[in-house]
Amino acid sequence: MRTSLQQSAILKQELRMNPRLYQAMDLLYMPLLELQQHLKEELLTNPFLELQEPDEDEEQAATDKEKEKEKEKAESEDGGEINWEDIILDGFSTGGARAEYEDREFFEPTPVEARDLSDHLYEQLQMLDLTPRQLFLSELFIGNIGEDGYLRATLEEIIDGANQLLSEQNQPTTAAGSDDGPPLFVLEEAEEFLKIMQRLDPPGVAARDLRECLLLQLEELGEQHTLTYRLVFEAFDDLITHRWSELAKRYGLDPREVQDAADELAKLDPKPGIQYLSAGDTYVVPDLTVENIEGQYRVFLNDGGVPRLRISRVYQEIAGDKKKFVGENREFITDKLNSASWLIQAIEQRRQTMLKVMNFIVDRQRDFFEKGVEHLRPLTLREVADVIEMHESTVSRVTSQKYVQTPRGVYPLKFFFSSSLGTTTGEDASSRAVKAQIRKLVADEDTSSPLTDSAIVNALKERGVQIARRTVAKYRDQLGILPARMRKRV
Repeated sequence: MRTSLQQSAILKQELRMNPRLYQAMDLLYMPLLELQQHLKEELLTNPFLELQEPDEDEEQAATDKEKEKEKEKAESEDGGEINWEDIILDGFSTGGARAEYEDREFFEPTPVEARDLSDHLYEQLQMLDLTPRQLFLSELFIGNIGEDGYLRATLEEIIDGANQLLSEQNQPTTAAGSDDGPPLFVLEEAEEFLKIMQRLDPPGVAARDLRECLLLQLEELGEQHTLTYRLVFEAFDDLITHRWSELAKRYGLDPREVQDAADELAKLDPKPGIQYLSAGDTYVVPDLTVENIEGQYRVFLNDGGVPRLRISRVYQEIAGDKKKFVGENREFITDKLNSASWLIQAIEQRRQTMLKVMNFIVDRQRDFFEKGVEHLRPLTLREVADVIEMHESTVSRVTSQKYVQTPRGVYPLKFFFSSSLGTTTGEDASSRAVKAQIRKLVADEDTSSPLTDSAIVNALKERGVQIARRTVAKYRDQLGILPARMRKRV
């Protein structure tokens, strides 16, 4: 077989994405706050962009321009004429109207880091008279406590880790009781220190399971001799499955007494560490607003805080001098000017696309705005894309991480999209609306005889919704509703 070099012409089609198209898609995806920050950065990096105040009118703009000319004339007479060529070639780093904007600094609030559960536990341990070995164990215990406050490692695993650390530190490790250096940690030491950890605040911290967590909190309240404590300590499995009749027979009590004792557990915290969870504040700024004006729902963009951009006339006139700028300088200026023009067009396209999408949602979901979530209609991204004549992925980007303020509250745009279920009338029902109906049925049920999944199916069928029992069970789990047997009250 002979090897050789040869050339050949091949005709093929390739899909290449323009970099500006990528940026356009990013602009569609950006929520309001992120868009504001992005435009501020563009103002600082592109000299052909300038900020246009919302309340600036043409008369004021003409006055400012006249003042600028007079200022330039005065500087020229004083021998201090601005060298625009040097400014442009130096990347617009000095002088001119650009400097006035660059003097403005944008300060973002810096949040102070909050104390988490580990910090809270460390502070309490520092106030105790602990031995060096206990301090050594404290690092491992706190490191194995999850954000919910539970101990995530067994005592054996903690002991193994402690002894391994001793070995890595090149300290002599021998069996307990030996005189040759510090002894190995043993299980009894871990059990003793666990009791110390479980006496710390918040009550229930360092518990190994839910049962132990509840017992620790009841002990902190001094309720060791109550029926509630006995139920948790002696019959926890029957308690969490709501077997009131079996528990009543076991303790010779009325089922109502057992249930009342179990209701006391609602006052306890099943995840005591969550209150110290250090999560950053999340602010939701609606991108759109829907208002009811004289019976008509109108859509408005909430973009008052978005910087209004325009092409700087000063720099645009300078860039128009084709004789002065050639080669790489000309290419740089042309690129910046085109980028600024395109960005302004992309922002306007984003505004129009969002308005189109939201207007269609309002028309489709009018019953929701007038009657509530139970009347939400099924809607898919493809339906919107077909109506506004855009690609489905574009609609997806427009609706991602966007919020709308309506007369019924603030909702993410994704809220209005849901799958459909068949009805006896031939129309489709939104899965979200069906979930709302299930929630209402359970809220209005007789607690002494709660609705089973089959009963909910029949109730929905009477309302014209065709749904399978397994679908009801799935929706009930998604809503966090317990099965009928565990919702029963005596």
